[in-house]
Amino acid sequence: MFSHIMIGTNDLDRAKSFYDKLLGTLGVPPAVVDRHRIFYRTKTGTFSVSKPIDGKPATHANGGTIGFTAASPEQADAWHATGLANGATTCEDPPGMREMNGMKMYLAYLRDHDGNKLCALYRVPKEA
Repeated sequence: MFSHIMIGTNDLDRAKSFYDKLLGTLGVPPAVVDRHRIFYRTKTGTFSVSKPIDGKPATHANGGTIGFTAASPEQADAWHATGLANGATTCEDPPGMREMNGMKMYLAYLRDHDGNKLCALYRVPKEA
């Protein structure tokens, strides 16, 4: 359904350093820099960060969350710890298992330097 997600930043160098480390825990290669933007390209889509083209300050989406797939709860925990170690703040409940409508998920939430809400999500396979 999605080809890419782009969020804004007020400090592209800081964002690149942060997301290179954070997404590296999920096996995503470092960003490619293109003028005022950075791109993380994978076979499942593209995540990018940009300085606003209109020259106004970047703001985060109130009520918005960007979710990244984790391969395990341990990978989600590593993602969360890396984010905290690199200036992110934790939000929502602590990382852990959640259940909704019979679906089990392990979730970890952060806010980046610009206030964007991020989530690492591991979907627990249904038992056979």
